[in-house]
Amino acid sequence: MKFSELNLNDNVLEALDAMMFDECTPIQAEAIPIILENKDLIAVAQTGTGKTAAFLLPVLNKLSEGKHTPDKINTIIMSPTRELAQQIDKEMEGFGYFVSVSSVAIYGGNDGIAFAQQKKGLTLGADVVIATPGRLLSHLNLGYVDLSHVEHFILDEADRMLDMGFFEDIMQVVKCLPKERQTIMFSATMPSKIQKLASSILTNPEVIKLSVSKPAEKILQAAYVCFENQKLEIIRTLFNNEDAKKSVIFASSKLKVKEVARELAKMNLRVGEIHSDLDQKNREQMLQDFKSNNIDILVGTDIIARGIDIDDIGLVINYDVPNDSEDYVHRIGRTARANHEGIAITFISEKDQENFYEIERFLEKEIFKIPLPAELGNAPTYDPKNNSPRKQQYNKRPARNKNKN
Repeated sequence: MKFSELNLNDNVLEALDAMMFDECTPIQAEAIPIILENKDLIAVAQTGTGKTAAFLLPVLNKLSEGKHTPDKINTIIMSPTRELAQQIDKEMEGFGYFVSVSSVAIYGGNDGIAFAQQKKGLTLGADVVIATPGRLLSHLNLGYVDLSHVEHFILDEADRMLDMGFFEDIMQVVKCLPKERQTIMFSATMPSKIQKLASSILTNPEVIKLSVSKPAEKILQAAYVCFENQKLEIIRTLFNNEDAKKSVIFASSKLKVKEVARELAKMNLRVGEIHSDLDQKNREQMLQDFKSNNIDILVGTDIIARGIDIDDIGLVINYDVPNDSEDYVHRIGRTARANHEGIAITFISEKDQENFYEIERFLEKEIFKIPLPAELGNAPTYDPKNNSPRKQQYNKRPARNKNKN
């Protein structure tokens, strides 16, 4: 579908034409008409599907008509991280060049001057506020932010916000909003906690769920079947055999991230770590060091699975098997971007075999299992049906005595 087939006004279509946007992505084709009709919406779509334009364009379309209250905050877009807020703000600037709409980005990790500039934008009443939850709440608590005229409340990557512990912050902001508003929620996944949030803040929402796309063809996928205590030695072997590509390693918890990063540093590898214990300033500095090649390897939790937009990552390692297929696709999608090739390697311990088998079923193919280097010893057999935690728990039950009277 072309943008010209949607009910967008001439100002927005002119902006799209100048930016050489012609064809809608599937999420844009489905979401834009719903948002233009002022309906609440839950949209489940991956990063990279064009979702930012899917909510920006209809909001800009309404604002360009000039029917909103001037000098008041009309739209709030909340994002989980400073990096994503900056990306949204950048797209807003691109579209806003052709549509007379004011906006301000509100996020932490900067100095007092920036805070003062944010305060000025909020008190003057920017049409669109793009904010991280914690920083917006900081301004709200100081008493000078008026949200009584907000017509559109948008949560981008809502699942990440909940993963990062922002549920209470979101609900505090919601208490300051008018009950009569349009609420739009974008999420890459739809777990029960997202459904709970949606039922709390949305009214009779439309639901769009795009199927998870398969990984890019240029990603070479492979795996090691191994014991937990063999994983670090596999990494040592991988990086001893060739120069370290720019690499991302995903682990299941922040404690494991710290442990892996510490052990890689002992191997004299240039490594950094990102997890929720780091404040925004340190997370941003770590990402900048990674982008500028000051470090070669970045170890992190799923907090970065949809937050890194770097084109030259050559290798992704899943130190632990992700919980589901969607997380797997997001993780390995950090490589093979912008027509580059990439490698994704997953370490499969016994307890993770059933999860990985489900990922293979989703991919509709078997991932090649690389034999362990001989010096690391024997590997467990890849037998997902018998190595499932449920099966093992069942096998550990004491046998019932059928002859008991």
